[in-house]
Amino acid sequence: MAIRYPNGKKYSAPVNRSNPNKKETFGNRGMTLEEDLNDTNEYYLSRGIAVIHKKPTPLQIVQVDYPKRSAAVIKEAYFKQASTTDYNGVYRGRHIDFEAKETRNKTSFPLQNFHLHQIEHMKQVLDQQGICFIILRFTLLDEIYYLNAHHLIEYYEKQKDGRKSIPKAEIAQLGFLIEQEYHPRIDYLKVVDQLFFQK
Repeated sequence: MAIRYPNGKKYSAPVNRSNPNKKETFGNRGMTLEEDLNDTNEYYLSRGIAVIHKKPTPLQIVQVDYPKRSAAVIKEAYFKQASTTDYNGVYRGRHIDFEAKETRNKTSFPLQNFHLHQIEHMKQVLDQQGICFIILRFTLLDEIYYLNAHHLIEYYEKQKDGRKSIPKAEIAQLGFLIEQEYHPRIDYLKVVDQLFFQK
């Protein structure tokens, strides 16, 4: 199926980057980052901790094939609008908004994984005093980091000077390593508490 952004640019779906040869841990059970975050958010919701959901992306379907009477296959679709960030919701009376990305790179996080409209959205959330961040998974290292959005924005704007990625060492210095657990899988609200709610 071909899915396109509103400007006609082709969308490439993220590849399942799980490593079948890697030793299994609580945070590494063949799950994608999205699945782990959805599981975490369900844990938060079921316990009345926070209401945070993955945003659905509305599609305009333009071509459907019917190989069988009982089955339809979408062959071409377009995003109705440019996406903003992956997740948003409310926690302790504050708006939460974040993007989640994975990379197989071990030493840096490519900035090409982010789009200008996402950066602009993050700026708007920060301007309204929302809590905005990114969650980055280095899949081959099985490490997940929380990085405040203003750091990403700074690096993104440095692309004009030739920067193409954020070094992992700087992510580790500026961000927070999230220990992977059984429940919740990726307890990112522990970092939010530390940064925004400690007295």
